[in-house]
Amino acid sequence: MNETDQCERQENTSYYKIGLFSKMNRVTIKTLRHYDEIGLLPPAFIEKFTGYRYYTSAQLPILHQILALREMGFSLDEIKQVQGGVPEKELLQKKRLEIIKKIATETLRLSQVESYLLKNDEEAGGYHVILKELPQVIVASMRTMIPGYDALFDIIPPMGAEMERLGCSCAVPEYCFNIYHDGEYRETDVDVEICEAVTEIKADSEMVTFKVIERVENAACVLHKGPYESFPKAYNAVLKWVEDNGYEIIDNPRESYIDGIWNKDSTADWLTEIQFPIKKRN
Repeated sequence: MNETDQCERQENTSYYKIGLFSKMNRVTIKTLRHYDEIGLLPPAFIEKFTGYRYYTSAQLPILHQILALREMGFSLDEIKQVQGGVPEKELLQKKRLEIIKKIATETLRLSQVESYLLKNDEEAGGYHVILKELPQVIVASMRTMIPGYDALFDIIPPMGAEMERLGCSCAVPEYCFNIYHDGEYRETDVDVEICEAVTEIKADSEMVTFKVIERVENAACVLHKGPYESFPKAYNAVLKWVEDNGYEIIDNPRESYIDGIWNKDSTADWLTEIQFPIKKRN
């Protein structure tokens, strides 16, 4: 073969030099060399002394398949699986499911963006709702009725003392939260369960019991900074987000206390996360 020719016929086969094959298919020489290196599309012929690579028309369908699958988002490893015998239809069906899932995720993000755009700062109150998982935890629990939020400051210290007497060790990171069994924010006659994540289950006492609270796959969560009296604004922000984004509440809300009277002098610095277990509406 004349190594200076761009294309030469030999025994009824046309051989195309890599530069011409590159131009014919609008693929860079660098890409063709990479396909060769990973065994995806080796040249039909390599000139022994010059190292020039030559391709044939029989390789065009292979290259077109590679380019089409790459355009659909397949990785080179996945394309090698097809060349190795995995049915192309099987990978296409798998890719379709991946794309459908991605579209659903992006659609949710779009609805969240649009939801925030529809609210002005005054209406939103500066709240940003996020979705996250709540882990399975072992808790020391005390369920009681309280007349109002101020009563929490009276009952939590004795609970802490009882936990210390029982030899409890708090989990790290700390997770102290209240579950409200009324299912909504109430200003009076509140059915509350105070929970503190611990490292192991101890024997129950008259005041404190121990149990495992299962993992929650999705919870709509919002941070509230300030006194507990203004919680309704945070609750309303979460409830509106849940409704606007096609979810439904599947369990009682939690209030996770991050900063409070125990480490902050001003109520303006108190930080609480409101958590609503949810699932997508059918």
